[in-house]
Amino acid sequence: MNIVCIGGGPAGLYFSLLMKKQNPSHRITVVERNRPYDTFGWGVVFSDQTLGNLMNADEPSARAILESFNHWDDIDVFFKGEKITSGGHGFCGIGRKRLLNILQARCEELGVSLVFETEVLDDQELAARYNADLVIASDGLNSRTRSRYADSYQPQIEARQCRFVWLGTRKKFDAFTFAFKQTEHGWFQAHIYQYDADTSTFIVETPESVWRAAGLEEMEPEQAIAYCERLFADQLDGHALMSNSAHLRGSGMWIKFPRIVCGKWVHWNGAVPVVLMGDAAHSAHYSIGSGTKLALEDAIELARCFGANAGAEAALASYESLRAVEVVKLQSAARNSMEWFENVDRYTAMEAPQFAYSMLTRSQRLSHENLRLRDAAYVADYETWFATRAFEQAGLAAPAQPPSGQAAAGSGAPVPPMFTPFKVRGLTLKNRILVSPMAQYSAVDGTVGDYHLAHLGARAMGGAAMVFAEMTCVSADARITPACPGMYTPGHTQAWKRIVDFVHNHTDAGIALQLGHAGAKGSTRVMWDGIDQPLNDGNWPLLSASPQQYLENISQTAREMSAADMDRIQSDFVRATLAADAAGFDWLELHCAHGYLLSSFISPLTNQRHDEYGGSLENRCRYPLRVFAAMRAAWPAHKPMSVRISAHDWVEGGITPDDAVRIARLFKAAGADMIDCSSGQVSKQEKPIYGRMFQTPFADRVRNEAGIGTIAVGSIFEADHANGIIAAGRADLCAVGRPHLANPAWTLVEAARIGYTAVAWPKQYLPGKQQLERNLERERQLAAASNGLTPQQVAAKLLEG
Repeated sequence: MNIVCIGGGPAGLYFSLLMKKQNPSHRITVVERNRPYDTFGWGVVFSDQTLGNLMNADEPSARAILESFNHWDDIDVFFKGEKITSGGHGFCGIGRKRLLNILQARCEELGVSLVFETEVLDDQELAARYNADLVIASDGLNSRTRSRYADSYQPQIEARQCRFVWLGTRKKFDAFTFAFKQTEHGWFQAHIYQYDADTSTFIVETPESVWRAAGLEEMEPEQAIAYCERLFADQLDGHALMSNSAHLRGSGMWIKFPRIVCGKWVHWNGAVPVVLMGDAAHSAHYSIGSGTKLALEDAIELARCFGANAGAEAALASYESLRAVEVVKLQSAARNSMEWFENVDRYTAMEAPQFAYSMLTRSQRLSHENLRLRDAAYVADYETWFATRAFEQAGLAAPAQPPSGQAAAGSGAPVPPMFTPFKVRGLTLKNRILVSPMAQYSAVDGTVGDYHLAHLGARAMGGAAMVFAEMTCVSADARITPACPGMYTPGHTQAWKRIVDFVHNHTDAGIALQLGHAGAKGSTRVMWDGIDQPLNDGNWPLLSASPQQYLENISQTAREMSAADMDRIQSDFVRATLAADAAGFDWLELHCAHGYLLSSFISPLTNQRHDEYGGSLENRCRYPLRVFAAMRAAWPAHKPMSVRISAHDWVEGGITPDDAVRIARLFKAAGADMIDCSSGQVSKQEKPIYGRMFQTPFADRVRNEAGIGTIAVGSIFEADHANGIIAAGRADLCAVGRPHLANPAWTLVEAARIGYTAVAWPKQYLPGKQQLERNLERERQLAAASNGLTPQQVAAKLLEG
């Protein structure tokens, strides 16, 4: 093949040397606009895993890179005068210029032609000049090739919210360092790492609003650098900061990160494919140090695909499909990390240990047990700190703690975050796990019975701190289906009281009632007979904020609520609230999510009213807030109340996470104690992005911006998830649904799985506890013996999957 690469960065150089190594008869030319052995930027970062990939792909260049690396294991976080250190992270830094020099030399050794100081204005002319069979466009973030063929590549380019400047210093750092500084204008942060014997990268970053307020937009380069030197004097110890773009000022020196996602990576010019690689195809925020990693791994995969497939078309199809999946995963983590740094102010109310933990786990790639595997002493110390604070906040005596640095295992270990107590008003929960409200469609005329006693009773005995009854309807015409439970007759109250009494008399769990009204989603069949489908007969009239049909041309059309309807339904909620107290429930939740009646007021997708209950978000929340206030007045002051909201409609023009924060603030002002952060199910046009813990970011934002406790829900199915969420302050409680359907004792089993034995089981089940713990410990020991790992490391590996 005749191959020409536009751009002599890591992607183009590495692909060229790998293809030349694979088949020396390839004629390969790399065309670079800069001078030989010239480059811009400071250092780049790799993980130990990336080094392994390079060693497998080309050992000579990998060894040269390895010899030039500065290696470290620790991450230091400086915040509010404290330094938090976590080890075992395995990073390497190398100067960008040194990396390119190594790759250039290896290319020349293998016979790749390098052409410098040549600007490529026309890829087709270049391809014709070299008679190319393949054109590689690795021409960077501002790729001219990507722009020229935008219709093919389908790029999405988003300029992000922070301004940052890439600086260097002769100060040596023995850890990857993150420093956070508060100014009168807002927060700045520095990302710092040493990449050669005497130089460190020093990136300074801040939101654009802070950057402008500080006057940096108007500063000359020398003034801006001096400002950064003063700001981070504690880290610099008298060393100067250096810039390699000192000729720029303001918005030229301080840039915004462009987040780049391409739908396709291949364009065909007749029979000649033009393939994007590296930053031209995608970008990953520098806070996870993976831009160069992605570029090199693009090159490895593309070369492998050409070696494994007959013909360019098959090779490129394979490359695009395989790399797209991997890039999406890493870009998702990079986005999480990027958004954390864009919103540092969200987390600055935290104490330093939790702030640092939140930063370490920001991408959701690094979990609680991953951290323990890397640095067991750090995690044990953090768990001790967290548990001590949690018991103190709950007004309880803290359990005896092990010596500093002891890893979690057994009854003498620190209490894992998910097993710490949590107090809300007069209720103290024994741990942070709830059983989610899950519709069972098993009531008769609104009355719960033996099924519900067995269902909720079993889960109350299974270790969770509190079980939620499914959405219970405040009137017969408020039900989703004829088989949904109600709280609108004295018989309903007594039936519920029987279940509440069982939970209180036989378990140490609390029990909560969720009250709601189905609105336009009512009068339907039970789930297994056709979810959301209207009844074949016996339908009842439906109400909503505005006329709507949930399933177009299928559902009944709900009529718009009148003032009289509002008064009646508010009275229904208050009557049900009084009944819930009479039945003995510990906690009450108002359902304002998922397109049900109160949700239909909040979402602009379903509220088209022109009175005081429509229009602005505050107006749309007016009726749900009115109902909540009436319920809160009727509900005992010592008992908590929460509100479930849809924090994202997943539809253009619907509720957004920004709106969710505003909604939470309104309910907080009305007396809500917690916000249960769910999402979706408001419109069938929704396009949710699923994944593990996919709704937790909503709970994170609401908790840390609105300043109200939150419940995280959605694809939380391991102790590792719950521990990480609670430890990082992303939520105060985790509601676990489907795993509790599969295993009522999910909480107890997860405790045993992570080796935490100091958890109470029902006395009748203690023999099962002992057997389970022995079996799991045996599995850990056998795995440890075969892998040379400690039992704690094996447990972490198992949780990591």
